[in-house]
Amino acid sequence: MATGNITRDLLHRQIREKRAPGFQRFYHVTEPFIKRLGLEAELQGHTGCVNCLEWNEQGALLASGSDDQHAIIWDPFGHKKLTTMHTGHAANIFSVKFLPHSGDRILVTGAADTKVHVHDLTVKETIHMFSDHTNRVKRIATAPMWPNTFWSAAEDGIIRQYDLRESSKRSEVLIDLTEFCGQLVEAKCLAVNPRDNNYLAVGANGPFVRLYDVRMIHNYRKSGSQSTSAAVHTFCDRQKPIPDGAGQYYVAGHLPVKLPDYNNRLRVLVATYVTFSPDGTELLVNMGGEQVYLFDLTFKQRPYTFFLPKKCQPSTGDLQNGKTTNGVSNGIHFPASHIRFTTSKIPPSSAELPPHLERIKQKANDAFARQQWTQAIQLYSLGIHQADCNAMLYGNRAAAYMKRKWDGDHYDALRDCLKALNLNPGHLKAHFRLARCLFELKYVAEALECLDDFKGKFPEQAHSSACDALDKDIKAALFSKTESDDKKTNSSIRFHSFRGKESIPEDELVLRDRSFDYKHRYCGHCNTTTDIKEANFFGSKGQYIVSGSDDGSFFIWEKETTNLVRILQGDESIVNCLQPHPSYCFLATSGIDPVVRLWNPRPETESENGRVVEDMDSAAQANQRRMNADPLEVMLLNMGYRITGLRGVGPDGSDEEDSSEGQVQCRPS
Repeated sequence: MATGNITRDLLHRQIREKRAPGFQRFYHVTEPFIKRLGLEAELQGHTGCVNCLEWNEQGALLASGSDDQHAIIWDPFGHKKLTTMHTGHAANIFSVKFLPHSGDRILVTGAADTKVHVHDLTVKETIHMFSDHTNRVKRIATAPMWPNTFWSAAEDGIIRQYDLRESSKRSEVLIDLTEFCGQLVEAKCLAVNPRDNNYLAVGANGPFVRLYDVRMIHNYRKSGSQSTSAAVHTFCDRQKPIPDGAGQYYVAGHLPVKLPDYNNRLRVLVATYVTFSPDGTELLVNMGGEQVYLFDLTFKQRPYTFFLPKKCQPSTGDLQNGKTTNGVSNGIHFPASHIRFTTSKIPPSSAELPPHLERIKQKANDAFARQQWTQAIQLYSLGIHQADCNAMLYGNRAAAYMKRKWDGDHYDALRDCLKALNLNPGHLKAHFRLARCLFELKYVAEALECLDDFKGKFPEQAHSSACDALDKDIKAALFSKTESDDKKTNSSIRFHSFRGKESIPEDELVLRDRSFDYKHRYCGHCNTTTDIKEANFFGSKGQYIVSGSDDGSFFIWEKETTNLVRILQGDESIVNCLQPHPSYCFLATSGIDPVVRLWNPRPETESENGRVVEDMDSAAQANQRRMNADPLEVMLLNMGYRITGLRGVGPDGSDEEDSSEGQVQCRPS
């Protein structure tokens, strides 16, 4: 992250009062603070799991809700309870929110009893009770622009809107996901964009996250009701529940293809938490059963779906792995952005790295040689963050992803291969690795086409052991494919296979087909046991990403490099909630333990921090094994039993290396 001169900035803050807010934002969360983050206090008062936390706007108060059906308002700096009240709920509380512009007097709670309650904290009374949902209420959302309005998401698949100014004690159905996904859909989480409160993100079971324009929905329904009163419609007239353009979907590009495999292994994909970055330009999703994903809402990108390459055409003077060679043009392209890998010359500067990055690359190569795949990936990512136009770094990182084989690694490798080929169309290893990635991602026909293109472009490699092995694997897979699979197109593989027993409306299929891909992926944690596990931005500019985990730890990543920088033990069982303070380097966490834990940078003179997990690679590796374990084994793991033989980190249950790399992929460049 960017560094500054703290002595100069302190002086300017003292002299110029207007510099103070900027100083606070810049030094809100910094790398030294993260390295010194430790446990400050444990707040005791609940008698059950603490399922939700919420800071007030100024960060002076912290609210918590629990399985004990009580809400507690804490003074986090004095480490004491200010208010304890029974909420009137008859089951576990899953969400708690301060109502904006209420002077921190009004608190909203949602619970497993299907109810939403509104409380006046000054008199400790429940002043509104809403019973419109028919299943557990999992999340409440508020918006500063609409102080009397809030929303709820529940497992009946419905997003409801409440306006406390209305005399009616009923809420309005804003979005009914059952109209798009069938009766089994469950809404799990929602969030309002802090910069533009008209945008609402919704997470549910399944790999897709939905972003809605609330204003468009309201205007559409208002105009529809006016036209209904002014004209007579036939029985066949049916107004769409959501107008065209009011919804946009986001999905990690490989997940729709992986869904049938996950379903066969009883592995559930569900968005357990969604949140926006402080500036409202990014959307963070904790995908239960998978990883944490960051979506760019400004510079959107379509999933890196492979379309058949064009016929090879002769060319001369391409760069091959940074060296000049003769070859033919690569016709791999993205239909969405119309990027096409042609024979354009690569500037020499893009192939050469400055000395400090060359050292980073060499360290990464050394880690790769030691089979320390995660360390190699993190070093390559550090280099790419500083030199994002270097094809060699992308190609090398792709090789490390393919070796590690965690969930989503082959898709990230495919993305890196395509970026490398975009920068250098003659990158031999990236082209071959692309074919291997396509095969691993079940794009078998496309893998064969890509491999044939590779053989035509690099005839000297056409009969290498790697090519022969991959060609054999691909043809064996093609032979075993059923006739129905052969008829599927790329689009049907990615989206239509998600169709279950209930038919999905065409409008929904169109939205899924138009979904956008992720920008960054964060790995290491495990999210399979609870469906309320959070992931959040940490820092005024969202410099870091934090997430809870089933192993009782919480994980901290650098946002831009995606590198894991810190793991802290936050619970005896599972960390579910992480809520950063709005203006200080201060973090509140909770989970299965009946306590709220507060974390901040500890003094440099303090003795050793016993909460730090030192071996981050082993912890992350164990979590990947946990995510791919049999459901019974996961249950035993959560009960404290040790399960031997849980080696597999990939869908085939094996973390053994590929034996078919041959001379093409023997080592990074």
